[in-house]
Amino acid sequence: MASLLIKNGRVVTADSDSVCDVLIEGETIVAIGRNLPDTADQVIDAGGKLVLPGGIDPHVHLDMPFMGTFSSDTHETGTRAALHGGTTTVIDFVLQKQGHSLREALTEWQGRATGNAVGDYSFHMAVTDFNEQTKAEIAEMVGEGITSFKVFLAYKGALMIDDAQLVGLMQEVKKHGALVTVHATNGDMIDTLIAQHRAQGKMSPLYHYLSQPEVTEAEASGRFTDIANYTGVNAYIVHLTCEGALNQVREATRRNQRVFVETCIQYLLLDASLYGEDFEGAKVVMSPPLRQKKDQETLWAGINQGLVQVVGTDHCPFLWEQKQMGQHDFSKIPNGHPAIEHRMELLFSEGVSKGRISLQRYVAVTATNAAKIFGMFPRKGTISIGADADLIIIDPERQHTISAATHHMNVDYSAYEGWELTGKIETVVLRGQVAILDGQPQVEKGYGQFIKRGPTIF
Repeated sequence: MASLLIKNGRVVTADSDSVCDVLIEGETIVAIGRNLPDTADQVIDAGGKLVLPGGIDPHVHLDMPFMGTFSSDTHETGTRAALHGGTTTVIDFVLQKQGHSLREALTEWQGRATGNAVGDYSFHMAVTDFNEQTKAEIAEMVGEGITSFKVFLAYKGALMIDDAQLVGLMQEVKKHGALVTVHATNGDMIDTLIAQHRAQGKMSPLYHYLSQPEVTEAEASGRFTDIANYTGVNAYIVHLTCEGALNQVREATRRNQRVFVETCIQYLLLDASLYGEDFEGAKVVMSPPLRQKKDQETLWAGINQGLVQVVGTDHCPFLWEQKQMGQHDFSKIPNGHPAIEHRMELLFSEGVSKGRISLQRYVAVTATNAAKIFGMFPRKGTISIGADADLIIIDPERQHTISAATHHMNVDYSAYEGWELTGKIETVVLRGQVAILDGQPQVEKGYGQFIKRGPTIF
């Protein structure tokens, strides 16, 4: 069994911070302390650097069928790019097709991921057709280690469920101690606004944004939160973007309700000024869309207030050629944004280095909280004896620049082109194996494992 010693690093978790050594044997951490014996097969001196838990991105869409095409990163390219950026585990979404079973959908996604993933992965199950057969499959999915079920309150005719189905799903999921997550936007209102804009010949990417005003997200977030409160299910809002939606969660705390909230790196750093009358704005067409500066301020505050527990990506990349499908009609632009590789370094540079969040809060929102909410803690998301040896080593002062020319995602542009960052992830360890070293991958496709998950322990 190979061993690895990481020496002299500043080891930071969500609740600890000390200069010490970490000893790894096989895939797990076996000792943490000062001046551990220097007898391992491999030794890395992390003096002057940060040693943090590997990132967990609980919101990615790899090789996903959508709007007549597929997202451009496969489980191989996507998880490899994630590793380059310090994310060692991702949770992808299995999408049930309406009229088909959850098992069929899971089999389809397993066929794409098994033997192809470079980094570790798990699945959420998106329920798009809740009926008696689906209801009977919930326990089966939980037994497979899939303990989170997503619903869409938008995309009518493809993914959206109604409130009756939502109540039924929540009641069944609660019986099994699992979690319901939501894409919380009001699909009926959005579809109406899209139709109005198209009828007026307003076809540029700007009208994607104008078809999803803040009220569409605030209303759906409040409705989901209210129904979750009634059913008592564990509830999680994905990719929350705006002040109105977060205020619905804030209000829910007044009745002693707990609602988990995820935002995404783009909503902290990019804003709606990128949508214009020219087609360039298609690069940042995503749902929900980018919001205003005041919403960014709300989200950063929400992180520090503990209202926002997770920063993910909603990584769903499309090549520029694929985005062209909507060149003459914004409603045909594939929705999605590439970020799986840059989340950790962007948040470190813009958050920690600029003093917006503490280093321990950074660890919490990039790794630990997701591990606890999604039933992987303490195996994942922390540095502790017995945990998987998923670690990243960061040079906190090293400068570097983001560019599509050098990133590893299978997409030919970046919304962060030319951004200069402070803090570079230099070494990534996944289950005891050095996976990325100085920008070079050290593990092959198929090294990534499916991670069975348990209940929320947050």
